[in-house]
Amino acid sequence: MLYIAADHAGYPLKEELKRYLIAQEYEVEDLGNTELEPDDDYPDFAVMMAKKIKETADAGGILICGTGQGMCMVANRFSGIRAAFVYNEFTARDAAEHLNANIICLGGRTTDAETAKKLLRIWLDTEFSGEERHVRRLEKIEKFSE
Repeated sequence: MLYIAADHAGYPLKEELKRYLIAQEYEVEDLGNTELEPDDDYPDFAVMMAKKIKETADAGGILICGTGQGMCMVANRFSGIRAAFVYNEFTARDAAEHLNANIICLGGRTTDAETAKKLLRIWLDTEFSGEERHVRRLEKIEKFSE
């Protein structure tokens, strides 16, 4: 299961990525916004996403705001959430391989649709390495979560 959500700044990219994922036969649930709403707030969508990821085994999420950074900051306030701000091929691969990210965050104002599709594809196709050093680091991060 993949969840996707965006505020007004990420709405057009969300709609494009949602169509792309459905065409690739992924199960996608859109958490909003369901229309372009200039007064919406990115924290609302990030909180909703974090809660869904926590309650759904093996789920992944895509959050999109203006830069991706706001969504990432909010999502990472939840234990068990490993949200990664992704902006190039290296960060997309690293998010999966080293960070075992269960959410990626993209910038709707900074990432064009074709690049976003490429980054999404890399993240989805890359397995977590499971190397001891990465597991150890993720365990340390989780100890600091409330």
